[in-house]
Formats: sequence, C-alpha cells, structure tokens
Amino acid sequence: QGQLVESGGGLVQAGGSLRLSCAASENIRGLRLMGWYRQAPEKQRSLVASISSTGSTMYDDSVKGRFTVSRDSAKNTMYLEMSSLKPEDTATYYCFIFTDTGGVWGQGTQVTVSS
Repeated sequence: QGQLVESGGGLVQAGGSLRLSCAASENIRGLRLMGWYRQAPEKQRSLVASISSTGSTMYDDSVKGRFTVSRDSAKNTMYLEMSSLKPEDTATYYCFIFTDTGGVWGQGTQVTVSS
C-alpha cells in the first residue's frame, strides 16, 4: 500500500481558499474509497468528504457547497479544494485510502482559519 504524503495546509483568512493534496507513493490496487477526515483540538476525528473508485462523492453537511473532493488516478493523488473557509474549519486534516487489502492514513496537514 505504500505511504501517503499530504500537503497544502496553512494559515488563511476567513473567506479564503486552500487546496489539499494527498499523494500515494505507489500505484493503488483494489481501490475502494478515498477520503478526508479532520480533527480539531479536544474533538473527535470526523469524515469531511470522500470519493469512491467510480467517482461518487459524499460531503459532510458542514462543508457542502464549499469543499470539492477529486482524484487523479494517473498521479495517484486525491485533492480537497476548500473555499469560503470559516474559523470552525480549523483542524488537522487527514487523508485516508481504503483498498481490498486494508487502509492507509496520512500524517495530517494543519489548516488554520483566522477571523
């Protein structure tokens, strides 16, 4: 399954935009689902968005209309485009990929949205 490398986090003003990337170190075989989770301090990790092997997407109600998840199979990469960011979006964002043989987590990338 290899490793996942996340990038794109940072500090942004409310209303701004960021794009997160999750790149796999090798080709993904038996792919079932790719997703983004987030965890704020003292809170439970929760699912933000996901995309299936067929391209079907799902979003948490808190980000619908603002976030877009996509993938590029040729580059073994998943993206999360984030717009109209709010202070409550502040969290560590984690990439997750689930295949027929198991799942792999990224180490996380920090997103901080200031007022």
